[in-house]
Amino acid sequence: MSKHSKGATIAVTVLLAALAGPSGAQQRAAEKSNMELLGYNDLQARSAYHPVLNEQNGRWIAYIGHHGGAALNPLTGNKEPNGTSIVDVTDPKNPKYLHHIPGEAGQGERGGAQMVRTCNGRDLPKGDRSKSYLLRSFGNTAHEIWDVTVPEQPALLTTVVKGLKDTHKNWWECDTGIAYLVSGVQDWRVRRMIQIYDLSDPAKPVFIRNFGLPGQQPGASGPVPNDLHGPISTGPKGNRIYLGYGTNRQGVLQIVDREKLLKGPKEPTVENLQYPEISRINLPKFMGAHTTLPMLGVDVSEFSRDEVGKKRDFVLIVNESLKSECTEEARQLAYVVDITDESNPFPVANYQVAEESGGFCARGGRFGAHASNENQPAVYARRLVFMSWFNAGVRAVDVRDPYRPREAGYYIPAVTDKTTQRCLKTAEGPRCKVAIQTNNVEVDARGYIYIVDRANTGIHILELTGEARKVANFK
Repeated sequence: MSKHSKGATIAVTVLLAALAGPSGAQQRAAEKSNMELLGYNDLQARSAYHPVLNEQNGRWIAYIGHHGGAALNPLTGNKEPNGTSIVDVTDPKNPKYLHHIPGEAGQGERGGAQMVRTCNGRDLPKGDRSKSYLLRSFGNTAHEIWDVTVPEQPALLTTVVKGLKDTHKNWWECDTGIAYLVSGVQDWRVRRMIQIYDLSDPAKPVFIRNFGLPGQQPGASGPVPNDLHGPISTGPKGNRIYLGYGTNRQGVLQIVDREKLLKGPKEPTVENLQYPEISRINLPKFMGAHTTLPMLGVDVSEFSRDEVGKKRDFVLIVNESLKSECTEEARQLAYVVDITDESNPFPVANYQVAEESGGFCARGGRFGAHASNENQPAVYARRLVFMSWFNAGVRAVDVRDPYRPREAGYYIPAVTDKTTQRCLKTAEGPRCKVAIQTNNVEVDARGYIYIVDRANTGIHILELTGEARKVANFK
């Protein structure tokens, strides 16, 4: 367990000027330790969920998925439903907003285009080597592929599947083209399970199978396991997929044999759904599994002289806080699970941000875990993980000893005039406060860190400094 360092430097805490608006909240400047802001873009004041970074033709492009809502697009002069923002971050100090692809009309998770993944054609087995592709959800009803070879002029290539009742956090293997789409399929007993497609030729999707936990399939009876939130695949080399079910309660970590999943019997019977499973952990009712990040092949220095177990495998399970001002049934944290013996996963550690370190429960909005970075470039792999913590910003966590995760740095963005208020229902009526809500975080191969804000503040591009930078492998 790691506590917020009492000796850490907080850049500026609270400014005296109050924000204009009904909340009466005070303006907060950025707070930081061993992390610095390089660049910023307000993303047209759209609620942002997921960023992904893609290097294409010598440029670094950020694609950001948005929650539902609508805002003015200054590039077109039109008010557009929130969808996908495309930003050139080649120079992280000067991000340039290139284009907005409108999403589905609707609010929150009922609209927008929350999830984005990218692959370059040169990496896909049957892709056009000169092109780059974007896979995105379209609101709750469809998954689409766009040609983003020229990021300023994206073009819809095909709709993979439509007529769904929900969507969420997909995964796309660029080396094989296999995509794991989180969908709500008619007749399945949950709003989110997994559909597997071969997108090796993005213009010609090929359906492989539907998959979920036994009890979720059509025609089943009895208790229904919680919804899938998202998968992370290690591809054919690792031959494993790590699936997280639930967000803040009744979570499940499931470890699946990828080859058995893809090549095994596909009819969704109980036996066929169990066939690819290697193991699972059913979490306590007050814990979820928003993100299940594998951290494999970790050399644990403490065990360097031991005959067995000096190199170990882990999964980082990150829960998701859902309620404002610490009114949840239980605080949502991050947990480290030892999967060296993957048939018997075992939790060994946790990480949290101490509420008292910043008075986070009183700041407004959600406080607690949400997600980790999923890209693991050499500069950070098995060394540092970055976790979004809503009103506590992003946390850089040293995981070189996964049994003792330690906070190495943090960054909480400044509230701006774009930041929207979060409201909590009380007996006296709604209580509303303006608060940062750092939603998801990602990193690129250059080592830059990208965080996006659920409360419409925008995207912040960060770099490590001080002691945290020494943990990374910038050599």
